[in-house]
Amino acid sequence: MLKLPGRANRNTGLREFAEELEDLQSQIPFKMSSRGWCYLLETRRLVNKDQFDRCENVINECRTKGYLPVDFVAEDSGRDFHGIEEPSEETYSEYIIRWLEGSLDCGKYYTPDWWDEEQYYIQMLVEKIDLRTLFEPVCQHYKIPIATAKGWSSILQRAEYARRFKEAEDRGKTCVLLYCGDHDPDGLRISDFIRNNLYDIATIRWEDGEDGYDPSELVIDRFGLNYDFIEVNHLTSIDNLLTGSGKNLASPSHPNHYQPYVQSYLRSYGAKKWEANSVVAVPTKGQILCQEAIEKYLGVGSRGRFDAKRKEALDNIADLIGTGSSAGDLVREAIDELSGDEEEEDEEPEDDEDQDDN
Repeated sequence: MLKLPGRANRNTGLREFAEELEDLQSQIPFKMSSRGWCYLLETRRLVNKDQFDRCENVINECRTKGYLPVDFVAEDSGRDFHGIEEPSEETYSEYIIRWLEGSLDCGKYYTPDWWDEEQYYIQMLVEKIDLRTLFEPVCQHYKIPIATAKGWSSILQRAEYARRFKEAEDRGKTCVLLYCGDHDPDGLRISDFIRNNLYDIATIRWEDGEDGYDPSELVIDRFGLNYDFIEVNHLTSIDNLLTGSGKNLASPSHPNHYQPYVQSYLRSYGAKKWEANSVVAVPTKGQILCQEAIEKYLGVGSRGRFDAKRKEALDNIADLIGTGSSAGDLVREAIDELSGDEEEEDEEPEDDEDQDDN
C-alpha cells in the first residue's frame, strides 16, 4: 500500500514509494508531471489535496536520489533549455547527402492550409499537463492547437490564442474554444470566466500593429470534465472540497462557503469533487471524449478531409520532383557524385613501402 514516507527510515520509505509509483506507471500509457501524480493519487484516495506539496517533494526527492528515473515525470516544455548545440558526427558529404535526399521527400514536411474551406476553427485548453499529453495525439489528427491553461493571469497565452481566433474570424470562420477542466466549484467557474478573461485583453496591441480580439462571437465549449462522463465511467470521487490551502469549501467556516456558486454546487453534487486528471484512469475513453468534442463541430469522419489535404500536397510535390523532373534529376546526380566522393574518402591509402624500397 503506497504511503508518503516519514522521517524515520527515510531511504527505505522512499524506495518503497518509488517502487509503487513505477508499478502504477506501468498501467498508464503516458508520463505525468509530479503535480499530475498528486492528482492521480488523490483520485485513488492515497493522498489529500492538502498533502500535494509534500507528495510532489517526495516524488522529486526520489528522482534526485535515484530511486526514480530523473525523466520519470513529464516536464513543462516551457522550462526547456534553448540554444543547445550538438556537434555533427557526419562528414561534410554525408551531411549534404542527407539534406539532398530530404529534398526529394520534402512533401511530408509541407504544411497545407488545413482550415481552408472549413466552417470552424478550433483550439483547445486543458487544466493539466497530463490532459494535454492524453489529448495531443487526437488533436494532431485534426490539426488543433492544444495548450495547458496557465491561469487567469497569463496575459500572453490568452493574447496568442486570441490572435489566432481573430485571424480565423477575418477569414469567415466560426471560432471554437474547447475546454477541459476540473469538476469542482472553482473548476466550473474557471470555464465560465474564460470569455471575461478574453474581454480583459480585447484592447491590447501587438508590436507589429495588430489589434486585440473581440471574443463576443467565440463559441466556448466545456466538454469535460462533466458529470455525465463521470457517471458513465464510474470515476472515483474525492469526498471532500479541500483547497490547496487545506481549507474545506464544504465547511461553513470557509469564507466562500455561502457564495452562490459553492451552494449551487453542493446542492447538485454534494461535498465531493473530481479532478480532470481522473480521466487518466480511462485513457481510451478520455481520447474518445476529446474526439467527440472535436467532431461535434467538424463532423464524424472529418479527419479524412485533413488526410486528403496531406495527400494532395504530397502528390503535387512528388510530381514536381519526380523521375522526369530536371530539378529532381539534378538533385539525384549531386547525390551520386557526393556518394562517390565519400567512397573515395573511405578507401585506405595504398602501402608505399615497396615503392620506397625500389
